Amino acid sequence: MVDSLRRALVAHGHQVAVINLPFKWYPAPEVVTHALAWRMLDLSESQGQPIDLVIATKFPSYLVQHPRKVTWLFHQFRQAYDLYGSAFNELSDTPEDQWVRRTVTRLDRVALPESRAIYTIAQNVSARLEHYSGIASTVLYPPPPLEQRYRCDGYGDFVLSVGRLETIKRVDLLLQALAEDRTGLRCVITGVGPDGPRLQELARALGIEPRVTFAGFVSEEELLRLYATCRSVYYAPYDEDYGFVTLEALRSQKPVVTTADAGGVLEFVRDGQTGLVAPAEPQGIAAALARLADDQTLCQRLGQAGQVAVGDISWDRVVDGLLSAAA
Repeated sequence: MVDSLRRALVAHGHQVAVINLPFKWYPAPEVVTHALAWRMLDLSESQGQPIDLVIATKFPSYLVQHPRKVTWLFHQFRQAYDLYGSAFNELSDTPEDQWVRRTVTRLDRVALPESRAIYTIAQNVSARLEHYSGIASTVLYPPPPLEQRYRCDGYGDFVLSVGRLETIKRVDLLLQALAEDRTGLRCVITGVGPDGPRLQELARALGIEPRVTFAGFVSEEELLRLYATCRSVYYAPYDEDYGFVTLEALRSQKPVVTTADAGGVLEFVRDGQTGLVAPAEPQGIAAALARLADDQTLCQRLGQAGQVAVGDISWDRVVDGLLSAAA
């Protein structure tokens, strides 16, 4: 998203530099150390030229100080907020980890209100920010990376899963659902990540290995082809911030199968309108996949409605919003 934003700003006639700092979140106190590195940056000028505007994004970049700072929030440090106490949490109840959590929340309450305006990438992110930090914000949805290149070439015999292979993305629920499925539906899983070996072993253990293709990292053209030819797209991460996969699928006129706790995905996937929303368990997901596998007309109707629902999301809107706030 940062790279796409840079290109969009350049296309609007602005000079842009992207500033990155390494971020280490282990052991837990390193979170605070690396956050404070952003606080110490002097971005008032560079090589004798004043810097007119700073656009901060995810934690901890918004700790940077600048008189004209606008935040477009991707997400806060979720371990200290909504993920705390969940199965995906990495902070424990030790005094050290609790200090980290308190410090992060305090830093956010100081640094974020310094912004001239605060935008987020999704209603889900705005809701978290309001709930945990008491800070209001406005949503500016970013378009998917390949923007106008998505297409539909029909509705094939496989469900597509796209994204990094991590436990929070819950690709294991898709595999368990396929084990319940009796339609013969195939599955193509793209992406790499630490959960990959476990998922491949799970497919073997469930006896569905012949129906599952682990495609790994794929090129842009191959990804577009997979979206264009799949039957449906499975995307059911736990409480996702936003999820480009959702928009990529809908712009390819493919219905999305997701779950009721998928977070930002549900801002675009409406049950029976642009996709199917199932309980976060294999049987419900299997039923949704089977329903689409048996009814191509339903796939077309949901997919076409989805394409319309996300059709007006553009970089022009994002750039106009961010720059108008700093005027």
